[in-house]
Amino acid sequence: QVQLVESGGGLVQPGGSLRLSCAASGFYFSSYVMRWYRQAPGKERELVAVIPTGGATANYGDSVKGRFTISRDNAKNTVYLQMNSLKPEDTAVYLCGAVGPVDSSRTYVYWGQGTQVTVSS
Repeated sequence: QVQLVESGGGLVQPGGSLRLSCAASGFYFSSYVMRWYRQAPGKERELVAVIPTGGATANYGDSVKGRFTISRDNAKNTVYLQMNSLKPEDTAVYLCGAVGPVDSSRTYVYWGQGTQVTVSS
């Protein structure tokens, strides 16, 4: 059974930091590109960060560049999102997604349930 379980969300003051985790199971994690998305009430889902299978050359949405860092540990089947200098506009449900496998002609997309991040004083 495929599972993506996010954790680490919560309430933080502006300027603070949080580290989100997404634990994967039920598929070959190392062969999947991992993504973090976020969705705020009344807004479209926004791609926050993408990390390839090997972990190099991550890409970020313009709104989070220089503040957020995505990383992965293939040995632990986990992807992380380190969020620094948080702003109220970062408030959203953060979801991880898996796309792959990269070495197959068929593509699967898996989603987690999300974790709430609220940035407020």
